[in-house]
Amino acid sequence: MIMLDTINPTALTFFRTAAKAGQFLITAEVAPPKGGNPEHMVKMAATLKGRVHAVNITDGSRAVLRMCSVVASAILLQNGIEPICQIACRDRNRIALQADLMGAHALGIHNILALTGDPVKAGDHPDAKGVFDLEAVRLLQLIHKLNQSVDCNDKPLSDGALDLFPGAAVDPQCASWSGLQSRFERKLKAGAQFFQSQLITDFELLEKFMDKIAAGCHKPILAGIFLLKSAKNAQFINRCVPGVNIPEHIIDRLAQAKDPLEEGMKIAAEQVQMARQLCQGVHMMAVKREDLIPQILDMAGVGVVNK
Repeated sequence: MIMLDTINPTALTFFRTAAKAGQFLITAEVAPPKGGNPEHMVKMAATLKGRVHAVNITDGSRAVLRMCSVVASAILLQNGIEPICQIACRDRNRIALQADLMGAHALGIHNILALTGDPVKAGDHPDAKGVFDLEAVRLLQLIHKLNQSVDCNDKPLSDGALDLFPGAAVDPQCASWSGLQSRFERKLKAGAQFFQSQLITDFELLEKFMDKIAAGCHKPILAGIFLLKSAKNAQFINRCVPGVNIPEHIIDRLAQAKDPLEEGMKIAAEQVQMARQLCQGVHMMAVKREDLIPQILDMAGVGVVNK
């Protein structure tokens, strides 16, 4: 049970401070448990202490059932790990979204990644009903209002404003360049303070995005770096994750390696090095092997983060 006198609403704002200071940001993604025991999640997140500025907790990623992201984030916070709590619009209407955001703030969770959410049909409950009362841009607008002490209907919050640091997703490899630009600009206008990208495989497109669209936005862009564990893993992602196209030369490199996992770590480290030349951070994704992220960062020459 969380007691009110243990909550510090301004605790662990390291990520926001580093972002505003222009530091090179490192975040990593950890999935909540599929069940009631958070031990493995906490164990994986604990391996990232001192190596990342914050740990993303996913919210029903790929529409697969897992523990509530707000609760999972609160558990990390209790263990001294700063979370970025993902909030997706798929499963909640605007009343529930506002209620969860108020609860997150009360628990000391300030970093929020505003997402529309993956389609229900993609997940493990394909007959569930999607809500999608809002989408990511309107969720960002809602967060801005809550930070100004009003709800989405512009009615005052009688018990105080929120203090949330909202971010958004971006896909520099989007097939529609005009759509990418429009969506990015709308998220900026709606109040996004940082951006985390989908996994990047084409760094020329990332460079083009940084030069042509993100230039002058003065908000951190974190390039998504994904640990590929084998050629089979890469092929599965190409087949099952919308919008992702891992090049054949990377798949061949994994297929020909004596140790595919080690080769995947080398590829990820090389990508971190490329991202460092282009943007203000990296967002590390190593599904079920988050413990390898410190080694990947070492291979990339990225040291500990300093508070």
